Amino acid sequence: MADRWVECLACPHCGGGLHRAGGALRCAQGHTFDIARQGYVNLLPGVVRKATADTAAMLSAREEFLGAGHYRPLLGRVAEEADRAAEGVEGCVIEVGSGPGRYLAAALERLPGRPGLALDLSKHAARRAAGSHPRAGAVVCDAWERIPVQDSVAAVVLSVFAPRNVPEFARMLAPGGAVVVAAPTGRHLEGLVDALGMIGVDPDKGERIRHGFSGAFLLERVELLEYPIKLTRAEAVAAAAMGPTAFHVPVDELRHRAEALDDPLETALSVEMFTWRLAR
Repeated sequence: MADRWVECLACPHCGGGLHRAGGALRCAQGHTFDIARQGYVNLLPGVVRKATADTAAMLSAREEFLGAGHYRPLLGRVAEEADRAAEGVEGCVIEVGSGPGRYLAAALERLPGRPGLALDLSKHAARRAAGSHPRAGAVVCDAWERIPVQDSVAAVVLSVFAPRNVPEFARMLAPGGAVVVAAPTGRHLEGLVDALGMIGVDPDKGERIRHGFSGAFLLERVELLEYPIKLTRAEAVAAAAMGPTAFHVPVDELRHRAEALDDPLETALSVEMFTWRLAR
């Protein structure tokens, strides 16, 4: 059971299936990929798109923030929806842009017997995700390129504050499979964004998501999840430091800006959740 996630993978060089060979994964053509001592495997091909992966500091900030429980209702809803969406569909559960794999782990708890894959460009994320659940494997890969997963092997794909490579999602899903997307609205962390200079949410984000999935997918369900949260200044800094803002604003500057915030600060989680069913 622990290695069933390997059966879902594809060699990034030839596309063949992978199997465990000692401390590595190997395909029939002899391409070999070492399994890191932390349990993840790097399946980036030799030449990759220039991209920015989350750093170790960003992952630490994310774990600090998520550990405070402010996103627990969102975590529960994503897991519930993954459970519902997977009913009657064979296959694994995949989280794309997984970070530490918390949403994947929560979904697997509701879907006993299924393997899971946590996919992220960051090796720091993969290190954490590798230990997120006994049935989960963690893979370093680029979500905007061909994902090293076999065709039609997933019952559900999760995309929570993460990239949405719609053609690849469609390719990986089994017939009748679904994608659960959670994306912030313009009201997400309102009041915090301007004060800390965080990268804001595109006001047309929801519409872009709808446009991107139309055709290959049918919109099965959409839900607005919104509730108030209170953040200490330290948690507010962690919220900014765990995302792309960290590439533009040093954490010391975030702490300096946070001194002007109320402690605690009242803000809100505001997320639109979509369930897209494969139209075939």
